[in-house]
Amino acid sequence: QVQVVESGGGLVQPGGSLRLSCAASGSIFSIYTMGWYRQAPGKQRELVATATSGSSTNYADSVKGRFTISRDNAKNTVYLQMNSLKPEDTAVYYCNADVWTSATMKWGDYWGQGTQVTVSS
Repeated sequence: QVQVVESGGGLVQPGGSLRLSCAASGSIFSIYTMGWYRQAPGKQRELVATATSGSSTNYADSVKGRFTISRDNAKNTVYLQMNSLKPEDTAVYYCNADVWTSATMKWGDYWGQGTQVTVSS
């Protein structure tokens, strides 16, 4: 009913930048929160940043000042601009969306399949 697709991952050197994109599509009436989470090998998935439809944002302490989340509500899209990347930012990055679906008229929590970000020299 709802698809969430990430793009923009890759290999970057320490200190470099990447921009991730995530688009939600399908049976969408509205989206409240969209966000990014990441999971490094052997670690639990953790929050990176979230943004509400009202443009309120929240960041993990480890990325504050380096990452910026933004949304295009008209396109059901969220972006994550990542600057000053560090090796410890290496992880699979997942997009999440809280969607009120047209088909069920219920809130649903939807995840993308993830995109790999590797920071290495």
